[in-house]
Amino acid sequence: MEHNAVLAYKFPFSDNLTQGAVVAAILTEREHPPLHGGRAGMSRGIRAGQPFEASQALGFVGIGLFLLLWETAPRVGWVNRTFLPEFSLVAQKFFAYLADISFWTDVGRTMTAWAIGLIISIIAGVVFGFAIGLNGFLKRTTRSTIEFLRPIPSVALVPLAVLLFGLSIESSLMLIVYACFWQVLIQVLYGVGDVDPVAESTARAFGLGRFARMRHVVWPTVLPYLMTGVRLASTVAIILAITAELLIGQPGIGYQIGLTQAGGRVPEMYALIVATGFIGVVINIFIRNLERQTLKWHPSVTREGRN
Repeated sequence: MEHNAVLAYKFPFSDNLTQGAVVAAILTEREHPPLHGGRAGMSRGIRAGQPFEASQALGFVGIGLFLLLWETAPRVGWVNRTFLPEFSLVAQKFFAYLADISFWTDVGRTMTAWAIGLIISIIAGVVFGFAIGLNGFLKRTTRSTIEFLRPIPSVALVPLAVLLFGLSIESSLMLIVYACFWQVLIQVLYGVGDVDPVAESTARAFGLGRFARMRHVVWPTVLPYLMTGVRLASTVAIILAITAELLIGQPGIGYQIGLTQAGGRVPEMYALIVATGFIGVVINIFIRNLERQTLKWHPSVTREGRN
């Protein structure tokens, strides 16, 4: 209370918006102290960037060695070409797919299921996360239910999804949403539980209402956790989208992989698998950039930018 009184004395405002800005500034000062740099900080940033560049170079070397091993193993007879064709042949089929409009149609179908499922999961995870996390009674009564349902694999729900929705996109969405919802929900619950009680008391002392406290105190604390959940859910979503297409027969990249495998077109199958890898990389880059833009004020992002 003494701390709150000092703050109220130093910032005697009556307007809730101004109070909220002051509280946000105080929280930023308390939780994220100013970063001091200058020329020494710049030199440390340059030195910190050198190992990162070296690790990037080593990463490319590792990829090159892997591709060389892939190309060599079938040619020298280490593996059967029937089951693992040369990388050069797979690359040829891969670039042929890039020029095929039907391939991009399948990519669009897979990404549509990924995007819709991810958006539904994020909205549901945020709504239920805040509702449960801010209510002690709900948190206690739902804890055992969450711990029971969360470990159930989405693949086990394939028969139920087909029974309810048939071979439509809703079957894929059911699997995606079920798996991704828990990723977001758990992170939001952790974020709500990590709200600083001193910051909450300070906001109350300034007379901020419930929604103002949600905006200036709870939301900035939850947002880094939420972005972690989104990043995890985006990866799970693409895995489940392709898995659903493989198992259910929903049109998309996964369905084409199943067709090429059943038809004995092994190089084409590997080319499609490589394509899914590139899709995953693009998704990861997109989510990482979104996370940096959303959390540009967060110390972890500012330190990453300086390095």
